[in-house]
Amino acid sequence: MNFPRYVVFGEALTDMLRQRDDSWIAVPGGACWNVARAGAKLGVPTAFAGSVSCDLFGEQLAIEGNAAGLDSRFLQRVNASPLLAMVASQHPPQYFFIGDNSADLHFNPALLPKGWRNAVEVVHFGGISLMRQPLSGLLITEAIAAKAAGKHIAFDPNFREMAYTTDYPETFRTIASIASYIKVSDDDLTGLFPGLSSMEGLVELRTLSPDAQILLTRGAEGMTLFTAKEVVEQSAYKVAVIDTVGCGDASMAGWMSSLLLHPDAGNSTHLQISAAAAALAATKAGPYPPMADEVHQLLKV
Repeated sequence: MNFPRYVVFGEALTDMLRQRDDSWIAVPGGACWNVARAGAKLGVPTAFAGSVSCDLFGEQLAIEGNAAGLDSRFLQRVNASPLLAMVASQHPPQYFFIGDNSADLHFNPALLPKGWRNAVEVVHFGGISLMRQPLSGLLITEAIAAKAAGKHIAFDPNFREMAYTTDYPETFRTIASIASYIKVSDDDLTGLFPGLSSMEGLVELRTLSPDAQILLTRGAEGMTLFTAKEVVEQSAYKVAVIDTVGCGDASMAGWMSSLLLHPDAGNSTHLQISAAAAALAATKAGPYPPMADEVHQLLKV
């Protein structure tokens, strides 16, 4: 039985986007689901491990996940309400979540395919799923088990103040301390370490995660990778930007896909692929997952 090399745990949700005429459109999303879908489109055997509703919102997530090539054995459908992000304004961002006892909270790791943990190479955690009990507790257990099995833990906090809970700081410390790969933005750092500048927050993160590779993304200003041996800079690719929704998720997927598909390449190559994936995501509306050939074409320009 074939298993994915990259498994992304977390939330899948529907973004309800308010339009200028006060109508609303539904767009499948969720940071972790976006990362998984982008990983699959970039050519990595990938699964999204989470649960969605049985209604039209969950069906749309399942259909688009399958179309991207996600391993459908890891997606659970449950008879519960959908998790919704009500985005009243995108510029500036104004949003809130609707998800009391919603489908994402009913995820059951015991139902995952037997033997998957032996085959997986990178296991990803992050997003608001780590702020939502009882889901976050289950995910912490999965992360610890994956680490004990010798797997690499990838962590993208994707900090969202609207979903913040008082137990999140301990959750964050637990996952960060066992992670091999951590992606953060300037906004993540100032949210995670209140009262500190982003650079001061980065120092705190390095203290918490002394062995991790840390990728700091700065949007149009590029990204920087900090490892135990080197600091690697990568500028942003110049593209016609439609919106930046999902760019961070695409950059995370690009980074992980490069590490998995090109393990002998240097960190400069990994960052080029990460930056190209983020740039391509910005050329389309919504959380667009770029394909591998699009990334390679941009790298040739």
